[in-house]
Amino acid sequence: MLLRLFPEHIDILIILLPTLVFSLCFHEFAHGFIAYKLGDHTALRQGRLTLNPLAHLDPMGSIMILFVGFGWAKPVPVNPVNFTNPRFDMMKVAFAGPASNLILALAGGLFFRLITYVNINGNYELIQAIYLFMSIKIALAIFNLLPISPLDGSQIFGNLISKTQPELAWKLQVYGPKILLAIIMIGILTPISPLSMIITPFIKLFLFLFAGI
Repeated sequence: MLLRLFPEHIDILIILLPTLVFSLCFHEFAHGFIAYKLGDHTALRQGRLTLNPLAHLDPMGSIMILFVGFGWAKPVPVNPVNFTNPRFDMMKVAFAGPASNLILALAGGLFFRLITYVNINGNYELIQAIYLFMSIKIALAIFNLLPISPLDGSQIFGNLISKTQPELAWKLQVYGPKILLAIIMIGILTPISPLSMIITPFIKLFLFLFAGI
């Protein structure tokens, strides 16, 4: 929870919050951009093909960044009817979101390597902010890849699951929001965090790959 940084590490929080706001907008922009490239101009017509935070930020999703460590923006509208291959193209659009998170984490990792390589003194706050930024971006990417509605993973893996386990795919789609809320609440209210158990190994892996940490 980012609020744990306040007030002792308010300087880190000041550096971190704008980058997280930008990354939420970049995530939704990535969805809209890939949809646009595949022939759907819905996001463009509704003014969502932009990095302007005012077009994307969701109040509750923004608050969740502070209290949970990750949040969400308003979903970019996509109309699969405009795609040549709706099922496969929707998978591409859905994957663009988590991919954008990993791209930003990679950029953070390269910056982290640069700072540590030149050995700039007195940059503890900046290094900590970059570390937290990368960790949150990787966590968001893996979180969004879970095959539970309304996450991106439901669009990416839902069709694959439905081929072998149609009943399971249906339940993940229909009951997905309730399942997701329950998983999040368990992590908040108890010492056991199912999300953390799933996501933490991937955070460690990508931190090592991107930043050598």
